[in-house]
Amino acid sequence: MSRRARVSPAEAGLPDGGARRRTPGLRREEVAVLAGVGASWYQWLEQGRDISVSPQVLDSVARVLRLSNAERRHLYALAGLNPPAPEVAPEDRDMCDGLRRLIDTWMPYPAHIMDPYYNCVMYNDAAGTVLGMRPKDAQNCILDFFTDPLYRGRSRTWAQNARTVVAQFRASCAAAPDDEGFQEVLARVKAASSEFTELWERRDIEDPGQTRKELDHPLVGLLIVEATAMKVPARPDLTIVLHTPLPEANTAAKLEWLASAEGRRGSMYPVAG
Repeated sequence: MSRRARVSPAEAGLPDGGARRRTPGLRREEVAVLAGVGASWYQWLEQGRDISVSPQVLDSVARVLRLSNAERRHLYALAGLNPPAPEVAPEDRDMCDGLRRLIDTWMPYPAHIMDPYYNCVMYNDAAGTVLGMRPKDAQNCILDFFTDPLYRGRSRTWAQNARTVVAQFRASCAAAPDDEGFQEVLARVKAASSEFTELWERRDIEDPGQTRKELDHPLVGLLIVEATAMKVPARPDLTIVLHTPLPEANTAAKLEWLASAEGRRGSMYPVAG
């Protein structure tokens, strides 16, 4: 009822008739007609009665009531159906400036952001200095994990983390089996790495979480960090990966030094950005 009250007849493409309406927004009967359902059925839906509901009908109601993505998913939950996959709302597509501020504020610790296909969208200076991220034609995190000699040469935990990386990528692919973007990345990595292909054939599945990484940096030696993969509900197409120093090997102090003016001068590669 509250969502009906927000939508005027004019916004729904209906004539207002010029008469004073006792009901703010749309009437139940108008929603029913616009959604292509019976008036009684729609009234039962609002009343929460035990009726049969299909995703197609809920989507029609959501369209008429101009529900946001979050409200549409909530409607599915109220109806006892599995909510659809999260989508990026138009008003949230311009969050990149805020996300850039987030990973830059994470300095002096590495942070980067990936799209659904593991393409690196952005990274902070520490990710360039510590993880070896740098501008190049195709920067894909899973492809680089298996083929970038700089990263592999620094990672002490590469072998034990490889299984986790592939299992998490398989979980992402499985969630969108018909997505050509995943199939394209999968074909590229298989062609480039027999090690990836071998791990892929194990069919392990794992959700993103936290991963311990041990890295040998040419200037400061051993660094031990914990990588945490996180989602922003408003941007389900992006994954933020934050690296936190663990209380070992004096990692925090070393990362702070690498981000200092002295540390930057000694870096093997120019600081990204």
